[in-house]
Amino acid sequence: MPSSFPSPQPVATTACAHALDVFVRDAMARHPTLPLPGHGDTLTRWRRLAEIAAQDVCGIKVLEAHYDALAILTELGAPERALEGALLHAVWAAEPPDARLEFTPGVDGIGTLNGIKAWCSGADLVDAALVTAHDGDTRVLVQIMRDAPGITPVPGHWQAVGMARVESGRLSFQNVAAVQIGAAGDYLARPGFWHGGGGIAACWFGAATAIAETLRRDARAANSPHAMAHLGAIDMALSAAASLLRDTATAIDLEPDAPHATAITRVRSVVERAATDVVDRVGRALGPGPLCEDGAHAQRCADLTTFLRQSHAERDWAALGAAAQGREATWQL
Repeated sequence: MPSSFPSPQPVATTACAHALDVFVRDAMARHPTLPLPGHGDTLTRWRRLAEIAAQDVCGIKVLEAHYDALAILTELGAPERALEGALLHAVWAAEPPDARLEFTPGVDGIGTLNGIKAWCSGADLVDAALVTAHDGDTRVLVQIMRDAPGITPVPGHWQAVGMARVESGRLSFQNVAAVQIGAAGDYLARPGFWHGGGGIAACWFGAATAIAETLRRDARAANSPHAMAHLGAIDMALSAAASLLRDTATAIDLEPDAPHATAITRVRSVVERAATDVVDRVGRALGPGPLCEDGAHAQRCADLTTFLRQSHAERDWAALGAAAQGREATWQL
């Protein structure tokens, strides 16, 4: 951080937020960094994300953004002080039309932010955040400290049941100190913008495998041909998704300077479909029991269902269709 940024101060948390904070900080201690995407070991990065997601869906929502932030800072050539490993980072890059931040550059590389930012995931937990904002007609990426003066929550904007532990409402910024990272437009222009989307798919996959385990380990299911049919369908879906994740990670490492936009869109869509199918089939096979009597399973299903809506759904399918139509040859072995 620039020397004029004060050290982060603890943010008051609820009991649930405190438990999540403990989980996240412990994971950070065990995995201070992950392999950067496109540097020869993308699959290991995605495997670590999937492993954490299988433990806690809310935890990986916070941690995936943190590891993505570290990759972004590295890719955009941020100074070493901006990569302080002890800081838990968020990435707040949503741009709905009714919430906009304006960045005013200042002296010594430190400017100010004013306006509203929506979808600020982990706002009650993180130490710092990478935030998209507007400098006139251009979009810039800036780094802020969460405890900086001038940042206040906008009440009433986070009513979630799934992902309830990851506060993701709106924040108001009034003359908040911010440091620009990279040049205008660099955040979206870099190939890593798309590579990071594959990490989200790995998180969905990991959470889905944990939900599938509830069925696989259920002793009563072995005596039900219908439950076994659902488990077989889950095996097909998750195996296909895992294969595509591996292939996509390999493609990124072989050609790291390419965005692989269609491949990332495809793997996200395939994993989203597989994960949705897993939640549905486990419920159909086992009935309401686990959802009503197994708190961890019920929470995981609710959290993943909300997390999956981070996909662009039919918009992504339409993009895949257009890409397929534009190719002269496709679907070959």
